[in-house]
Amino acid sequence: MTSISTFKDGAWHGKIEAGGQFPPEKGRYHLYIGLFCPFAHRVNLIRHLKGLTEIIDLSIVKPYPKGDDKGWPGWKFPTDDDPYEGSTPDQLFGSKYLHEVYFKGKKDYEGRYSVPVIWDKKTNQLVNNESLEILRNFNTGFDSILPDEYKKIDLYPEHLRAQIDEIGKCMQDDLNLGVYKAGFAPNQEVYDKNVPAVFKALNQLEKFLSKNGGPYVFGSEMTELDLRLYPTIIRFDTVYVQHFKCNLGTIRHNYPILNEWLKNLYWNVPGFKETTDFRHIKENVSINLPPQSQFKTGGR
Repeated sequence: MTSISTFKDGAWHGKIEAGGQFPPEKGRYHLYIGLFCPFAHRVNLIRHLKGLTEIIDLSIVKPYPKGDDKGWPGWKFPTDDDPYEGSTPDQLFGSKYLHEVYFKGKKDYEGRYSVPVIWDKKTNQLVNNESLEILRNFNTGFDSILPDEYKKIDLYPEHLRAQIDEIGKCMQDDLNLGVYKAGFAPNQEVYDKNVPAVFKALNQLEKFLSKNGGPYVFGSEMTELDLRLYPTIIRFDTVYVQHFKCNLGTIRHNYPILNEWLKNLYWNVPGFKETTDFRHIKENVSINLPPQSQFKTGGR
């Protein structure tokens, strides 16, 4: 019988760690992602940066269709009759939809069928579907079986945790989620409330990067904040400006330091370019969502 001991508050919160319920083993865990999703993107990034690409295998859903307003039937896997470059079949179960994996984890599951998802092949259960928890888990959870070159990489170091937590919360609320609060606003009033917060967060990050001197958010030391910020910034000019009407400015023209930070990661740090697929990103938004053209904005 499949255990759901890690399920609470509508999500799974299992942790991969030596000596725990889910010990680190090569080939034991399977990751479900969508290349379009910024929250799955951060998990795929740390999978690359921590040398886990040969330890954790992948299934990649298509960027559309996303389902109805209630999320049904949700993200779909490609088939021979319905292919999509860059996506993969469900490598474990041959599922047609991601919701089938969720129901294997909990047959009466009533939440949304989101990515990322970690599945334990040995005990046949869903481990975790919370992106920040998975990000931090991958930071140290496999260290006992990793070579020293990857074991020494710590993206959530003790001496910076308080700052990472403080900045990360504001960044998550006002920027990572803020673009969606604006893009999915049901009316002009809600839109007007949320758009300024997005650009306030960008202004603060621009100043913070300027102060620290780069090339990373905290200067010379890469942290999880780089992995949490990159998926939003790489999508900003590409889709958020036009389709979500977050158009009071662009990264390329109004945030030169953030723009240089972005270009450095994409071109010079292995893992960032490799996990970025603009076709998936663009078609996820352009096909699934109409532009929020009904809103009056202060942008161009």
